Amino acid sequence: MLRPAVLSLLLSLASCAVILENGMPILWAQTAGQVTDLPTQNGVVTPDPWNFLHRMSLYRLMIAVTDPFMGSMGTNATDSPIWGLPLQLGWMLTSGRLADPTGATTCGLATGDTKCISPQSWWGCVNYFASALPFMSAAEQGLMGAGVQVQMQAPEGVTDYCTTYASCAVAYPDVIAKWDAFFQGLKATAESPLPENEKKDSLLGLYWEAQMASSYGSSACIARQNHYSSVEVAFSKNWENSAEYVSAAHFQSNLENSAMFIAPLPSRILQVGDTAPNIADLSEAENHTLYIFSWINSINNLLAGSLVRMWKGAMCSVTTREKGREMLGQLLLNPGFATSTFLSIISEMTRGC
Repeated sequence: MLRPAVLSLLLSLASCAVILENGMPILWAQTAGQVTDLPTQNGVVTPDPWNFLHRMSLYRLMIAVTDPFMGSMGTNATDSPIWGLPLQLGWMLTSGRLADPTGATTCGLATGDTKCISPQSWWGCVNYFASALPFMSAAEQGLMGAGVQVQMQAPEGVTDYCTTYASCAVAYPDVIAKWDAFFQGLKATAESPLPENEKKDSLLGLYWEAQMASSYGSSACIARQNHYSSVEVAFSKNWENSAEYVSAAHFQSNLENSAMFIAPLPSRILQVGDTAPNIADLSEAENHTLYIFSWINSINNLLAGSLVRMWKGAMCSVTTREKGREMLGQLLLNPGFATSTFLSIISEMTRGC
C-alpha cells in the first residue's frame, strides 16, 4: 500500500492522468491472475496485446512469477521494479496516447473500444517492446511454467510486430538477450551472498539494461511519430531521453516511486501552441515536469551530449547511484530545487569517481 505522504501527493495531482485505482494500477482487478486465464490455441498461449486488459495482464503475470526472487527490493508486495511498467501503461491509456492517432478508426476513443490499443500509436508501439517482448522472454525462461509457449496475436493487416520468442530474437536480438539475462539473473542474484543493498543494485542494473534495450529496439516505431504534433514528438523524445538518467541511477521503479514520477506526466496529448510551464489546462505539476524534461534535453544538446555522459560517469558506485536517485526525485518533484544545483552536484559526483 502507498504511504500517506504519497497518497497526499497524488491527491494534489487530481487534474493529472489517472494511473491508480484503489491503490493499484487502473483496471488491475480485471486482468488475468494466472497464465491459464489468457486465451490459448492448440496448446499455445495467445494474448492479444492490442487489448489493454491483455497487455496489462502480461505485467501482472510477470510480477507474480518474479516476486519470489525480489526479496532484496524490500518487504512490501509492491517493491518489484516491474511495477513501473503497468503504471506507465495506465498513464498512456488515460491520457489518450494508446488511441488511433490517424483518425482512421475509433480504436481507443470514447466513441469506440476504450480498451483498444492502436497498432498505429507510437506510444503503444514503444510499449510493445516493454511488455510483449519481456513476457515472451519470461515464458521462454520457464517462469510461466514448464513448456509454456506464447504467440502474440497480430492486428489485421499489420505485419511489422514480431509475435513469437523466435521471431523477436531474430528481429531484436539485443532486446531479447537483455531480458533473458534479467530473468536468468533473478535466481542467481537472490541466492548471492552479497549484502542486500548490493544484490538490489545488481538486480536493478540487469533490469534497467533490459529496459534500455527495449527502448533502443523501439526505434522501429519512429515512423508512427508522424501522426503527432511537433510538440508531442518533442515531449516523446524527452520522455525517452529521461530513461537514460533513471536507468543509470538504477531507479527502483516500484509502485510507490513510480506513482510519484508518472502521475505528473501530461494528462493529454500535446498540441501545437502548448508551451510549458504555461499550459493553462494542465496542472502545475504537469507543467513543471514538462519544463524539466525540456530543460534537461536542452542542456544536454548545448553540451553536445555531455550531460548524459557526465551523469552516467557519476553513477559509478552503489553509493553514488543512491544519491543520484534522490537528486532525480528533487529535480522532478520539487519545483524549488534549483537546476543549477543539479549541474554542480553532478560535477562534484563525477570527480568522486
